[in-house]
Amino acid sequence: MNTVITEEFLRRIPKTDLHLHLDGSLRLPTLIELARQQRVKLPSTTTDGLSRLVFKKNYADLTEYLKGFAYTCAVMNDTESLERIACELAEDNLAEGVRYIEVRFAPQLLVHEKLTMEQVLRAVSRGLERAQRAHNRSATVRRGDDVPFHFGIIVCALRFFVPAMSSYYALLFHVMSYSPPKQVFAAASTELARAAVRLVREQGLPIVGFDLAGAEAGYPADDHRAAFQYCHSNFLKKTIHAGEAYGPESIFRAITDCYANRIGHGTWLFARSMIKDPSITDREAYCHHLAEYIASQRITLEVCLTSNTQTHPQLRDVRRHPLRQMLDHELSISLCTDNRLVSHTTMTNELLQAVRKLKMTRRELRNVVLAGFKGSFFPGTYHEKRHFVRQVIDRYEALS
Repeated sequence: MNTVITEEFLRRIPKTDLHLHLDGSLRLPTLIELARQQRVKLPSTTTDGLSRLVFKKNYADLTEYLKGFAYTCAVMNDTESLERIACELAEDNLAEGVRYIEVRFAPQLLVHEKLTMEQVLRAVSRGLERAQRAHNRSATVRRGDDVPFHFGIIVCALRFFVPAMSSYYALLFHVMSYSPPKQVFAAASTELARAAVRLVREQGLPIVGFDLAGAEAGYPADDHRAAFQYCHSNFLKKTIHAGEAYGPESIFRAITDCYANRIGHGTWLFARSMIKDPSITDREAYCHHLAEYIASQRITLEVCLTSNTQTHPQLRDVRRHPLRQMLDHELSISLCTDNRLVSHTTMTNELLQAVRKLKMTRRELRNVVLAGFKGSFFPGTYHEKRHFVRQVIDRYEALS
């Protein structure tokens, strides 16, 4: 019965966070300190003030939700800050039992005349590695009383951007000044894909996946098909934000046009009313077949409950979230935080909501937790991943 699934149990079990934005997951005191050092102006210099004015528990809409990223990205402008932010993020996850994370961000947003894309990625990797070493050398891990910590980095391309968003984008728009904007967006994605593959092969950076984020309406994933084809041809795994602010067609395109191994959010997978293509006459069948394909291929959905309730007015009550429908269809689901700071959440809280408000059973909880490990873009070999998953299962069963 769900009554025996306690918050303490959820905190202690090994967990993953596969959809975790670095720039949305800073510690508030760190943001304040870095802003003071770098002379970045904030609306408030206290944690209470920022929580009231910017990083709220409830937002009016997506625009207000995204407001805080302007401040977090502003302080992520040197290697020391990036390394610290990444290390603290790993430490915060470790403190609540998370043993695998995939940290995603757009390095091209952080590039400037004194900071290259490689330096950005190396700094983040160093920070994550520092926390990893400390945990994996601990006595509890060496005794076998805990599982080791692993991580991967996912680089994010953007469906849409403007020159003012970064000097990198400004230069690209200048070089491609005679090209339509969508061609510039596509070129940026392809260049990021090439950089990611090269940095993995030649520099050994732990980049495990490629993502596409940003506004879905008017900016379909297939505009970036060349970038995803390049990743696909070079064995770099793919996840795409889809079905977050658009209907099932966005998810379909991510899978069929861009070879997505996972789907970020997938919230509106079953939303027949959101289908816009007039040629799709049987909308119920379309959603059914799409869901069946996703289930049969074990394409994991990265579901972010709290984030969805904050950005979709119709989901303010988490009990209306389609997670229950996803569970009933036996889809591969991994619960994620999206943004720990912006959404005021943790992995323990995400699981707790699913158990208490969406009546997730003990069996479903185990499946969801393990789906995160099994669906991960683990940076090691398949044999190493299987061994890690076995360690997780043994630890989970011991705690149960």
